[in-house]
Amino acid sequence: MTLLILAYLGGILTIVSPCILPVLPFVFSRAGQSFSRSVLPMLAGMVLMFALVATLAAVGGSWVVQANQYGRWLALALVALFGATLLFPKLAERLTHPLVSLGDRLSQSAQGDGTATGGAATGPRPGASFLLGIATGLLWAPCAGPILGLVLTGAALQGASVGTTLLLVAYAAGAATSLALALLVGGRVFSAMKRSLGAGEWIRRALGGLMLAGVAAIAFGLDTGVLAQISTASTGGIEQKLVEQLGARRNAAANGINSTNGTNGTNADSAAQNAPAADQANAGGPAMTATNSAMMRAAVDAPAPLPVEGQLPSLDGAVQWLNSPPLTAQALRGKVVLVDFWTYSCINCLRTLPYVKAWAQKYRDQGLVVIGVHAPEFAFERDIGNVKKAVHDLGVDYPVAIDNNFAIWRGFNNQYWPAHYFIDAEGRVRYHHFGEGNYAESERVIQQLLREAGAKQVAGGIADVQANGIQQAADMRDVASPETYVGYERAENFASPGGAVRDQVSDYRAPSMPSLNNWGLAGGWRVGSEQATATQAGARIVYRFHARDLHLVLGPDASGKPVRFRVTVDGQPPGDAHGTDVAADGSGKVTSQRLYQLVRQSGDVRDRTFAIEFLDPGVSAYAFTFG
Repeated sequence: MTLLILAYLGGILTIVSPCILPVLPFVFSRAGQSFSRSVLPMLAGMVLMFALVATLAAVGGSWVVQANQYGRWLALALVALFGATLLFPKLAERLTHPLVSLGDRLSQSAQGDGTATGGAATGPRPGASFLLGIATGLLWAPCAGPILGLVLTGAALQGASVGTTLLLVAYAAGAATSLALALLVGGRVFSAMKRSLGAGEWIRRALGGLMLAGVAAIAFGLDTGVLAQISTASTGGIEQKLVEQLGARRNAAANGINSTNGTNGTNADSAAQNAPAADQANAGGPAMTATNSAMMRAAVDAPAPLPVEGQLPSLDGAVQWLNSPPLTAQALRGKVVLVDFWTYSCINCLRTLPYVKAWAQKYRDQGLVVIGVHAPEFAFERDIGNVKKAVHDLGVDYPVAIDNNFAIWRGFNNQYWPAHYFIDAEGRVRYHHFGEGNYAESERVIQQLLREAGAKQVAGGIADVQANGIQQAADMRDVASPETYVGYERAENFASPGGAVRDQVSDYRAPSMPSLNNWGLAGGWRVGSEQATATQAGARIVYRFHARDLHLVLGPDASGKPVRFRVTVDGQPPGDAHGTDVAADGSGKVTSQRLYQLVRQSGDVRDRTFAIEFLDPGVSAYAFTFG
């Protein structure tokens, strides 16, 4: 609602700019004439021009953004350009001179259309007034362009939506209100506009300065609110700190659970401490992944009847919805709802995904609605294009809310990836489960809530889920290596001599004989807060681990160019121990920002030394996980 009001006021304020003066004489010429034959057609022409510009800008900009990552920077450059036109009026005049000239010619044509051949007035003609409205829209470009452009750039960055359309309607309504006021009051408004030009010019320049400051904030990742919706992977370090301030953090999974300050799980925050005892086994600190050890604990029997844990919080705040229009708590009344908090590079989330998909398919026709709430950990997971690709590649067809600002996350007071909340048909939270495992009990909760809702012939039994590849359940009997972050903000057990050099290119040497769970870099690397980026071909990472599976979150170079790599285990090609993203000879390629399975052993599990060499520069490495 606040944005709608601001858009409406923005439309009104366009009339207090110097560039409106050429339009006002033509507008005043319609004062006192028939509303239906003169005023209304002119307003319609103006609105039509705004709608045409909006459609072309939104569709064209959206295509650019979807084309590649550079489209986002192009849209950001457009915002900077709009801000500069507010700050420097002469720049606006130069950029919009062709539109002003065309509008002037149309206005003159429209004025001439209202006289007879001999010069006698023939009265207002709707066609002439409509043409005058189109001309007014063009002549208003220097004033409306920057503010309207800001709205349209946001539309291009986030895609077409009802909200964007409402903003444009509100803006046009504000502009039409100003125009109607000018028509009603006539010359008195014209005089007042002249008196306000000095203040209006300062307002324009102040808005331009704020817009340019906003561009700088986005570019450097200093955003926390609406601007966070258009963050890019290059702002990773600062964005990661913001994410952590919101409590969004994963941590170690097997041998010891670390809280955000590096202590053990007893320092988990109050939300974790208030969870059931079995859930506290997964709780290591604010907003961390529920640990892999969840699958080793005894299943928790859900109370019968199920208790009421609270009401379904608001689902507002998602920056975009996939596979569905925006859903609301009120609209979901009468349905049983499963809310799944996940992020697409989280191995624990990926291993629960086959079960969530199976439940969505099995119970969809009986009244179950599954909602995936995608809350990012790494900066690249805030990229809507990346999330869309992951949803498609993973075969997720149920609604997904992109919760980049953690609005829904905070509404649930959530602390974990993955986290499942089960809501009954009256909108009450009746059960929750954190982490992997306990799938049979969760499915029985779904069945119970569907029966309570009056569903007929609720499907019985437990879904037979056959998860393969990276989504196959971990073998926790042999996992002795914890989740390990590569960026210095949360890195542990780094064993390269001399330690990590923060935010600078440095040449590293790998530890010659790393002990279990120690790791290191070799070659040229720039170690940032959440990732390390290879600066030369031949850069390597070495890790001494003990687990069946080894995964590593990786991304290609900044331009998106794939990066080739070669994996060895104990100095040899992995052979039968290769993961799904590696060939038997150890070769592979980083093509997108995601989690890669590099090792899957089929025989006895023991301490092994993993190494990955990148044959091209530019790769970014984020975190190791095991299973």
